[in-house]
Amino acid sequence: MRFKDDDILTVAFTGGGTAGHIIPGLAVADELRKTASEDNRKLRICWIGCSSGMDRKIVEEASGSDGKRTADEFFGIPAGKLRRYFSLRNFSDLFKIAAGFFKSLYILSKIKPAFLFSKGGFVSVPPCLAARIRGIPVFTHECDFTIGLANRINNRSAYRVLLSYRETMDSLDERTRSKSAVTGNPVRPVIYEADSERGLRFLGIDRQVNKKPVLLVLGGSSGARQINGLVYENLEWLCGNFIVVHQTGILNSDEKQEEALSRRFGSGYIHFPFIHAELPDVLACSDVVLSRAGANSIWEAAVLAKPMVLIPLCGGGTRGDQVDNAEFFRKHSAALVLSGSDADSVHLKDSLTFLLDESNRAAMSEALRRLTGDERPASKIAQLIYSSGVR
Repeated sequence: MRFKDDDILTVAFTGGGTAGHIIPGLAVADELRKTASEDNRKLRICWIGCSSGMDRKIVEEASGSDGKRTADEFFGIPAGKLRRYFSLRNFSDLFKIAAGFFKSLYILSKIKPAFLFSKGGFVSVPPCLAARIRGIPVFTHECDFTIGLANRINNRSAYRVLLSYRETMDSLDERTRSKSAVTGNPVRPVIYEADSERGLRFLGIDRQVNKKPVLLVLGGSSGARQINGLVYENLEWLCGNFIVVHQTGILNSDEKQEEALSRRFGSGYIHFPFIHAELPDVLACSDVVLSRAGANSIWEAAVLAKPMVLIPLCGGGTRGDQVDNAEFFRKHSAALVLSGSDADSVHLKDSLTFLLDESNRAAMSEALRRLTGDERPASKIAQLIYSSGVR
């Protein structure tokens, strides 16, 4: 199986519903364009995502390492969510899934891609099934330690199944395992290019004046009430030991409260509803990261070897993927985890006190380097796809 000798090779990507299913895919698309360029091939990258929500905005605003748009075209389809619990919306969403499938058939017939790369999420199921029917090879990637429902369905249509963790392969049936490969989790190129000095300048931190370690608090773009609550409850202790950089989240930001805290703690407490393009540099200049355990957040901190205290999202509203992600890093001495009843002030202070010791941070950073290695997952995936070829 090899690429056709056309002047421009069309490839399709799918995934969405959340930024976590889009941004890693864009990293792969960027690397794939580089790989094709080295082979003197031009790519036309088409993205199939949800017609409502944030998908179109994220994809159309994304630029690659060459400064140009990562994806050339975006195609929106109706998307119904695959819920694990009873809801009347499960019935109405069946019609959305069906509509998404037929629209995917039309789009794939129109653009005629050499292959479809899926990053998962509920929006990816109809395109993967449509690609299978059209005879278009499907590559799927799972970013979490455990495979989500959408990818369990998509894997049946897949030519190759790509995994972030070697241990995940143990949960696969023999047929799926035979077409699987472990690649790691793709990370945005800008993370590797992050500059700590640039991050310190953005934050206004003068290391000659304030030598406390920088604690970066992340709860995702929307924020995490649980993490925010722990920070507010312990802010006096935190600011006594760290420079606290707090991304509160757009939906959980309380400007009046945060401004009052800034006046009280001065330069020791720096807050943002959301850190945009500067986040890689801010991450690079941080000494410790306090975060949820979403796959992308963990891996971006991991490739920069940043010691982490993880508070995974758990409970009835989640399939437990964050708990599994966090546990993997804990087992490899690459993170401290506060899960369930341990996510309280006492355990938070104990964990952060441990990481106040520079030698403990250094040991954790080394464990992270061993886990992530030198090879970039996005590049590895791009090369695997390109070298596999297609009909």
